Amino acid sequence: MSAPLPAQPLRQNIGGYHGQPIDIASVLRDIEAAAVNKNWTRDRAPFLLAPGGREVEFIAYRRAPAAARHRVYLSTGIHGDEPAGPLAVRQLMLADQWPAHTAIWLCPCLNLTGFPLNRRENELGVDLNRDYRHLAAPETRVHTRWLAAQPAFDLTICLHEDWESQGFYLYEVNPDGKPSLAHQIIDAVEKVCPIDRSSTIENWPASGGVIRPAVKPEERPQWAEALYLITNKTRLSYTMEAPSDFPLDVRVNALIAAVRAVFAAL
Repeated sequence: MSAPLPAQPLRQNIGGYHGQPIDIASVLRDIEAAAVNKNWTRDRAPFLLAPGGREVEFIAYRRAPAAARHRVYLSTGIHGDEPAGPLAVRQLMLADQWPAHTAIWLCPCLNLTGFPLNRRENELGVDLNRDYRHLAAPETRVHTRWLAAQPAFDLTICLHEDWESQGFYLYEVNPDGKPSLAHQIIDAVEKVCPIDRSSTIENWPASGGVIRPAVKPEERPQWAEALYLITNKTRLSYTMEAPSDFPLDVRVNALIAAVRAVFAAL
């Protein structure tokens, strides 16, 4: 029997993401049910999308095993046209194979209003992943208030997709030169998803699917979530980018493999 063909791009993303949307409310209900059954602590913070506007709710979860030696933060769903992240979190929650030695802080969807529109920005047209310096959007304000109440993390993971990419890649922000987990992550993901091995990705030098941006947050007018985290909560941050033009199950499996590789390396 011949080996299965490797995953191929669908070539349907022209000028933006044109893949399938997800029912984010249903996904979050599944995550909530799994969290309740597995004794996660839930944090909830309702907020108004705009003055006099409708109410939206920020939701996060925490688990802190007695034997925990590491603290890891995991977020996704900051762009409403990147469905693989919330689906990956749902599968991880249902599988319930978290390491006993790691405490986890989890934000399963940071952009609740973008997903019904299947677009990057929130309902008001704000790209939340450019708003973590000035905090103009209510979502980023409530999120950073919650983060301020949490301890420092050993590392942070942000799950994303890139509609233009021809394979998985990641950003590693590691200003103190801590031991890198990047190659363990790439090796794990390559078993389920092609890797983008371009020498330049998103205008950054890249090698083997890894971008190590030389960023100075204080010099950047806009901050992604990862820049806020590296400035305030951690000194090691990974942003995982699944290729949006591939089948959804490939992207979900890539992000799951990346997260599990981090935990295995710890």
